[in-house]
Amino acid sequence: MNIQEILNIKYPILQGAMANISTSKLASAVSNAGGLGMIATGGFSPKQVREEIRKMKELTDKPFGVNVVLIHEDVEELSKLVVDEGVKIVTCGAGNPASYLKFWKENGIKVIPIIANKKMALKVESLGADACVFEGAEAGGHIGKLNTFAALPEIVDSVNIPVVSAGGVYTPRHIFAAEILGASGVQMGTRFLVADETPVHENFKKALINATDRDTAVTGITGPHPIRCLNNKLSEKLLEIEISKSNLDEFEKYATGSSLKAVRDGDIDWGSIMVGQGLEYLNNIESVKDIIENLMTGYNELKDFWCRNGN
Repeated sequence: MNIQEILNIKYPILQGAMANISTSKLASAVSNAGGLGMIATGGFSPKQVREEIRKMKELTDKPFGVNVVLIHEDVEELSKLVVDEGVKIVTCGAGNPASYLKFWKENGIKVIPIIANKKMALKVESLGADACVFEGAEAGGHIGKLNTFAALPEIVDSVNIPVVSAGGVYTPRHIFAAEILGASGVQMGTRFLVADETPVHENFKKALINATDRDTAVTGITGPHPIRCLNNKLSEKLLEIEISKSNLDEFEKYATGSSLKAVRDGDIDWGSIMVGQGLEYLNNIESVKDIIENLMTGYNELKDFWCRNGN
């Protein structure tokens, strides 16, 4: 089965669950447009997640999922909450899903872990995952070490479950390239950051539209959870602290709460704007529906052309 059949969605597009951003407003727009909308748990309390799930059910009758961040301080509560609220699809990452995957599966949830390499793909398949998302280092937010399109074929060939490609996916050509390399679908986060329905400050969206292909940085390079973000005063300060190996308490002081500064307050200098590589593809603000329909129209035209020419 491919990812569309497993998830009962029209298009093979999953929306990335972005911390402090992916609420029911964005997720329902994606689901209603034929993709899979995802509610984030990163940056939200269990109470807020529960409220967003209930709002989601009012805003769409289409499939949707919840992303459970496995290093969330309330992960135990969240793991039970998705069952209590009747969530049918869960993605999970930033940790080991072994403690939760069986429980979710026993409660009828389709589980799609986010993985960073072949070893992880094999592990989640052995645990009973329905599919996995391979997220490369081009992605925004927490990233692994391998790059998407370099490692994707190896990941696909290592498992029998569908693999969704994430990281650096913006255009019809990216979607088609991922398919040629064996992916069953794509997950897109940064592409939706400039959607009308995305609940971030106007300054945040403008910063992405004005950015160039050189404007991302990776912070947290000396720790276990590096983050790709827009290069600004904050990222420069964090890298300065890391490279000089100065007081890491100072690093935490600058990093803590920085995502909300960008998302809610529009502080594009000292807020953490988590984005992937490929910012040149973000040129204007448009609706989620238009983004998805334009992507799929372009993808279908490209695939038809490819097939007509005997490839």
